[in-house]
Amino acid sequence: MTEPQPLSEHTADVIVVGAGPAGSTTAYYLAKAGLDVLLLEKTAFPREKVCGDGLTPRATKQLVSMGIDISEEAGWLRNKGLRIIGGGVRLQLDWPDLAAYPDYGLVRKRDDFDEQLARQAQKAGARLYERCNVGAPIIDDRTGRITGVHAKLGDPDSKEKRAVTFHAPLVVAADGNSTRLSLAMGLHRRDDRPMGVAVRTYFTSPRHEDDYLESWLELWDKRGPGEDRLLPGYGWIFGMGDGTSNVGLGVLNTSSSFKELDWREVLKAWCASMPEEWGYTPDNMTIPIRGAALPMAFNRQPHYTKGLLLVGDAGGMVNPFNGEGIAYAMESGQIAADVIVQAHARATPAQRELALQRYPKVLKDTYGGYYNLGRAFVKLIGNPKVMKIATQRGLTHPVLMKFTLKMLANLTDPTGGDAMDRIINGLSKVAPKA
Repeated sequence: MTEPQPLSEHTADVIVVGAGPAGSTTAYYLAKAGLDVLLLEKTAFPREKVCGDGLTPRATKQLVSMGIDISEEAGWLRNKGLRIIGGGVRLQLDWPDLAAYPDYGLVRKRDDFDEQLARQAQKAGARLYERCNVGAPIIDDRTGRITGVHAKLGDPDSKEKRAVTFHAPLVVAADGNSTRLSLAMGLHRRDDRPMGVAVRTYFTSPRHEDDYLESWLELWDKRGPGEDRLLPGYGWIFGMGDGTSNVGLGVLNTSSSFKELDWREVLKAWCASMPEEWGYTPDNMTIPIRGAALPMAFNRQPHYTKGLLLVGDAGGMVNPFNGEGIAYAMESGQIAADVIVQAHARATPAQRELALQRYPKVLKDTYGGYYNLGRAFVKLIGNPKVMKIATQRGLTHPVLMKFTLKMLANLTDPTGGDAMDRIINGLSKVAPKA
């Protein structure tokens, strides 16, 4: 296939704002299909992002589809499954054997991970601008459609910045939870959707080569005085394979303590309760504790309006069951690219618009029912009593926990799966998709 010729330096078929997993995946598939794509990233690579760094088989599948080298020689650490700890039980569950997904996950630091995806998009033909801070959208007064963006090029810490405008008939907002572009287009967050917060840090630790992702359903503060205190939220420990562990916690706004507590202090209290030999002590911390929001279950809609498509966190794509965002960021990017490519081939504006209107419908068909099940799940576990019963009784039943793993990680074969797959797929189909 011949390389697409740029329409001009600052003009393209599509502008993608944000080079995280959602933006880079969108740009990759658009460029691969022959469209001219501008990928605008406000920082420079490598850059830090708050994340657990653990990838399920769902995200692994996306990396394989993009042609990323995921070998151990290329610096990826594989994991076999999920270890769940809670209610006095420690249960190790392997990722399921499925035709649709690999039977292993991966771990990779986000600064390096995001850069790999952005460079892959560049190799496919996308034009990447780093240190490009996008501001207001350019809107056609006559139609109300977005036709480009205003931006400033240059080091964020420098006073020397150059104002530029970029133009394209379609713009993809992949600018994360804060998504200034969506807000400027009048798309605000829905308060009836769950929101999470994640905080994490890294410790040098002998557990760095653990080949299971570890999830703690109970967080105990054992610092005293008095009885041990059960903290809200869930915790994780992911070995990074580089001498460090990523240790963090997530909490949902369904918890009564959501706004009251200092989550950095909660993380410190939890780490203080762990065995000393693991090394999760202040002296072994390699970076400060940082936090980020987890926008869940389509908390910003519509996902397409007036020339703007939302992908990843900008569209609230985080899985409410488990806080996973990367797989859904990449999948939504691929779906958006496919819709845009089809629309681009239509002859008239009306036909192009008809094709673009399909994007939110495909998202709802793909995730709507499952995310609504997740919303119900989130309300339940926001109640500490329900969580206590679930951990004490549920974790002692391996068959039930295998079902729960498939449900929480959204790992089923869409056709020809086992009875568990059929139940989960059936529940997702009958659940409302709003």
